[in-house]
Amino acid sequence: MLRQGYSVSLYMFEGGTSFGWMNGANSNGSNYEPDTTSYDYDAPLDERGQPRRKYFLFRDAIHQATGVEPPPVPAETSTRTFPVRPGFETASLWENLPEPVESDRLLTMEDLNQSYGYILYRTQLQAGEGGDLVVDGLHDYAQIYVDQKPAGTLDRRLGTDRLTLPALKTPATLDILVENSGRVNFTKVIRTEQAGILGSVTLGGRAPQHWRIYSLPMDHLSRLHFEAAACSGPCFYRTEMNVDPPADTYINTSALHKGEMWIDDRPLGRFWSIGPQFALFTPGSWLEHGTNTVTFFDLQGDGSEHVSTVAAPIFDKAAP
Repeated sequence: MLRQGYSVSLYMFEGGTSFGWMNGANSNGSNYEPDTTSYDYDAPLDERGQPRRKYFLFRDAIHQATGVEPPPVPAETSTRTFPVRPGFETASLWENLPEPVESDRLLTMEDLNQSYGYILYRTQLQAGEGGDLVVDGLHDYAQIYVDQKPAGTLDRRLGTDRLTLPALKTPATLDILVENSGRVNFTKVIRTEQAGILGSVTLGGRAPQHWRIYSLPMDHLSRLHFEAAACSGPCFYRTEMNVDPPADTYINTSALHKGEMWIDDRPLGRFWSIGPQFALFTPGSWLEHGTNTVTFFDLQGDGSEHVSTVAAPIFDKAAP
């Protein structure tokens, strides 16, 4: 191809990181596959811009076909590991909710002028209510709570849209905490790619008549009230990492469950214990000499959380 003078497109040439929550998702219309934060893709250049073996194969092929001597390859930059202070300050999501929007109908993130993050739907249930809870049009992942106690999960990836709640002995609060896991960003599916609950919610065949809806874009860490206390359920955790000197590193998330992470106020990306990604690339250019704050939100906090740094990415097989 090169000898004939044809153009060649290499996809991807550099593996990247979808910092923040802009990872996107794949779909053929019937399935839903959110992308991981790492967009490594086995590219010739890795997430840090460093050349891999494939880069040198392409380089040699171009040299042989064109006869043009390529310039020297820049020296590789090193990675480092840094100590992370054990223990966390915590902030429960339940105790840090913003003011809700009162609505007689379900609203999507777009209805609330919200792009990413989570959205919480809350309604009151009466004694005796129970049965099949059916969530139609879930985009994309939901944890269900009765009086803030976990009752189950629903997942657009798996096509699950219902679970059974036992009949209540007393009135209770129903919470449906929905994560925008990444919008489908190609094919005709994008025509309906809103986030939140796009359809209806029924319990025992009846639809709740009123909702309190909380917009949670996950972009105002400074508003959270942290304290030195244990926290379980959906919680924010904060600790410190000592950097000397700044360099690229990876934050090991293998001891966390499901959520999002920040370095200082910069969003690094998502983590999930099902894999296949278990470390988030953290650029040295984002780090300050000395103390840096590591914050993460874990949907399933249980006190077992632990954070460390590693010098290379961690990939493994995804859970079935």
